Amino acid sequence: MVKVLSGIWALLVGIVLIMLGNGMHFTLIGLRGGIEGFSATALAIVTSGYFVGFLSGAHLTPSLIRNVGHVRVFAALGSFMSAGLITFPLLAEPWAWTLLRMLIGFCMSGVYVTAESWLNDASTNETRGKVLSAYMIAQTLGIIGAQGLLTLGDAQTSVLFIGASILVSISFAPILLTVAPAPRTDVTRPMALKALFAESPLGTVGIFLLGSAYATQSGMGAVFGTLIGMSASQIALFVAMLFAGALFLQYPIGWISDRVDRRILIFAVSVIGSASCLFGWIAGAGLWSLMASAFVAGGMTTPLYALFLAYTNDFLSSEDMPAASGGLVFTFGLGAILGPLVTGWAMEWAGPFTFWLVLSVTFAAIALYALYRMTQRPGIPAGQTESYIGVIPTSSPVAVEAASAWAVEQSEIEREPPAEAETPAQG
Repeated sequence: MVKVLSGIWALLVGIVLIMLGNGMHFTLIGLRGGIEGFSATALAIVTSGYFVGFLSGAHLTPSLIRNVGHVRVFAALGSFMSAGLITFPLLAEPWAWTLLRMLIGFCMSGVYVTAESWLNDASTNETRGKVLSAYMIAQTLGIIGAQGLLTLGDAQTSVLFIGASILVSISFAPILLTVAPAPRTDVTRPMALKALFAESPLGTVGIFLLGSAYATQSGMGAVFGTLIGMSASQIALFVAMLFAGALFLQYPIGWISDRVDRRILIFAVSVIGSASCLFGWIAGAGLWSLMASAFVAGGMTTPLYALFLAYTNDFLSSEDMPAASGGLVFTFGLGAILGPLVTGWAMEWAGPFTFWLVLSVTFAAIALYALYRMTQRPGIPAGQTESYIGVIPTSSPVAVEAASAWAVEQSEIEREPPAEAETPAQG
């Protein structure tokens, strides 16, 4: 592992710094929005704007890279993102914040596409799994660390926004000064939703609903905390717990995934997610009950994303996997745009604790649909499924395609019969 990391450390350091800045801004939106008196619905629209930009960036960035190159695109997106972050306190209006969030979502998606292209090019068949895992861990640690940085300043001032902008600005130095020559970036055209649904109804519907849950957690969690009167440090801890759960529970759920019918695991994980959110709704404003609910709910959400990718790939040929991966990323993004809008409206209409109720219902819908799909076609034996890899929801189609290719390669290796030992020649 040390040898693998020695070749990509600069890129990982840069990603951690980027995620520190981006993670700070996600929570800051809820904190500063509450101070400015924005409604839950207004902040929901602002949150959805990020995912509109993210989907657009995933679609357009490969073309930009082919036209002007990785380095120029990477530097330009970083500059725009840094400028966008520092503009938030200068234009404290919901419409302006929505446009800025679209810009930052576009830039972040492009950054992911570019960075993941470099990572994929730096990997071999033998190291790709470890490289992707290190990349996903770096992203998650960056988001968790960002919540700690929020306690160092006051959301009423511009200091934290300036800090996030600085982190993003300096993150590009280790990447641009040390990476190898940039590879060609090709992202397969996403599979049409109709064709994707025909191949994997559970994967398509499930990942759409999961996109709604993920965007609600990451984008509306700070809004919820603000509305119920949590302090800034408590809100930061609450958001950190959502991602800490993902960090700790990804591996054990992935280990189980390769050994059982994935539909059963999807059902079980969704039920646990629904129950944890229901507990958060019933328990009220108790600090540690909220933290426990956040840890478990977040810990179910991210592994479910990788589960849906792996489950869909189980029914596809290796040639169809890249297109299906792109289709799933797009479907997830559609859910991510819709989720905060529904949650924000519900919170404004029925109170902030509806945040938990909407999440609980979303997880329950996934569980019920998984249960229904078990009655429609037989499952694939665990020994014939593709390998699981912990892809996280913030990944671009580049990483998702790379993970799918690795899963196929790994499964083929595992299915190969062991070579028979040679018998000594008889004299």
